[in-house]
Amino acid sequence: MGVGDAPVPPIRVVVVDDHTLFRRGIIALLSQEPGFAVVGEAADGFEGIRTVLAQKPDVVLLDLNMPGISGLEALAAILKEAPGTHVVMLTVSEDADDLVGALRNGALGYLLKNIDSEFLVASIRRAAEGESVVSPEMTGKLVRQVRGGPAAVPRADLLSPREREILQHVARGVSNKEIARSLDLAESTVKIHVQHILRKLELNSRVQAAVWAIENGIAGAP
Repeated sequence: MGVGDAPVPPIRVVVVDDHTLFRRGIIALLSQEPGFAVVGEAADGFEGIRTVLAQKPDVVLLDLNMPGISGLEALAAILKEAPGTHVVMLTVSEDADDLVGALRNGALGYLLKNIDSEFLVASIRRAAEGESVVSPEMTGKLVRQVRGGPAAVPRADLLSPREREILQHVARGVSNKEIARSLDLAESTVKIHVQHILRKLELNSRVQAAVWAIENGIAGAP
C-alpha cells in the first residue's frame, strides 16, 4: 500500500446457522483470516433477518434448514428489504431442487458444509465481489436440473455479440479476471458487460445468468 492510500476495509460477514458449534467454528476460522470481520451471528431465520438488516454485511452465510422459518424464506425476506445483499447458502443439502430453488430466489452461491476451509474463505472473497460460488460437486446437478426444467423466455436477441461471448464464460463459472485475460479485455470492462447482461435479462446474479444461459442454449464453448 502506497503512502496516503486508504486501508482496504474488511469483508463484513454475518453467519446464520442454528448449529452453535458449526456457527462458532466458522466465526473462529474467519477471525484468523486477514481481511474479514464477522459483524453478526444468528441461530434462526428471524434473528438472521434482523441482524442482516441492522449490520448490512457484505456477505451473509445462511443455513438452509433452520427452526422457525427456512433459509429460503429468510433469503426472500433479506433480498426484499436489502436487494443488493450477497447471500451464500451454506448447507448439508445436496438436493438439486434445494440448489436451484436457492439460486432462482436470488442466492449468490450454494456451498456444502463439507468444503475445506480454504475453499470457503476463497468463496466468501469472491461472493463479496459479486461473483457466484457453487460447491464443485453441485455444479453437475445444477446443469442437469436446469436442462430438465422449463425454458425461460428467450431474450438472447437483447445481447450484443460480445455480451453473449462473456455470458458463455459466465455459464462455465469463469471469473471476471479470467474472462478478461481470455478475451484480452480490462477486468473493469468485463464487469460492465456483466452488469449490462444482468440488467438486460432482468436477473440478480451471475448464477442466475448461468442458469439462463444453459436454459437458452448459450452455454456452449465460446
